[in-house]
Amino acid sequence: MKKHLAALPMMVLVCAGISTYAQPKRPTPKPTPKPAIKTVSSAPRSIVFAVLNDGKTLEPIGYVSKGRLSATVNGSDPKPQITSFARTYYKAGTTYSLVSGGAKGGTVRVTSSNANAECAPNTANVTTKATGAPLKGLVMGVATNMTPKNAGSSRRKPTPAEKNEADVLAKDAFAKEKLTPKTLHYQNLTAIDVDNDGKAELVGSYWVEIDKLTRGLLFFIAGKGSSGKYSIGYKEYRSVDQANVMSGNISAVDEGVYHELLLDYVDIDGDGTAEIFSYQQGFEGAGFSAYKRSGGRWTKVHDFNNYHCGF
Repeated sequence: MKKHLAALPMMVLVCAGISTYAQPKRPTPKPTPKPAIKTVSSAPRSIVFAVLNDGKTLEPIGYVSKGRLSATVNGSDPKPQITSFARTYYKAGTTYSLVSGGAKGGTVRVTSSNANAECAPNTANVTTKATGAPLKGLVMGVATNMTPKNAGSSRRKPTPAEKNEADVLAKDAFAKEKLTPKTLHYQNLTAIDVDNDGKAELVGSYWVEIDKLTRGLLFFIAGKGSSGKYSIGYKEYRSVDQANVMSGNISAVDEGVYHELLLDYVDIDGDGTAEIFSYQQGFEGAGFSAYKRSGGRWTKVHDFNNYHCGF
């Protein structure tokens, strides 16, 4: 056995020598270039926020890419994702443009992030400086790191004539739900101008008492036609009863919870007609929607629910 093992190296050398002599010499292979290292940019993406709580709270609505909205990190996402989002968008001192009436109407400056909070971690504390009417109560706003394209701004209370037309539209919409309430209530009604044509659009949030424990909620966007009369271009009706109110009291709905309300409007796709943004307060979080006009009708193009916490 030892003799065979000792002879093995000799056989290998001989075979190697024969092989080298019999085959043509191969060219020396060129070294394979190392692949380029890909770096991930940490630059913030274009984004739209809601400015709530009298201008003291910032909450994400959606990323913007090529004029389209997409969901951001949610308050229910894993902690590392929320922390990363806060590091990018909620760094103390970061300033965003406040959009009021479709145009830049001030600034929103981040003072601190709530990423470590038990509730509403995907929000930030801010200070808001508005050049026009201050944000208070149902007067809320939109903030963005994009440049608002609208040069002029328009956001006001409706005239008595506009209010009367809006009431008629609301009554007709409730009638289609087989409701003829004695009293018509509204949380908010605002006149805006999404395309600077001098003709106001009306955004309304109305409600009626169906019975002592049930409410009917209506959100609509109306525009003035060639006849000079208003018609509804988008509407959504919902009913809420006390059994489905988390607080257990229907009065919470009367005070504004579950109602869809106007935030503001801004042209994110550059087509000359601004998208309308709305906010709906819930017990476990906040809901945000965006609407786009096409052919005289409004369509919901974005929905995002940002979880806060359970009760």
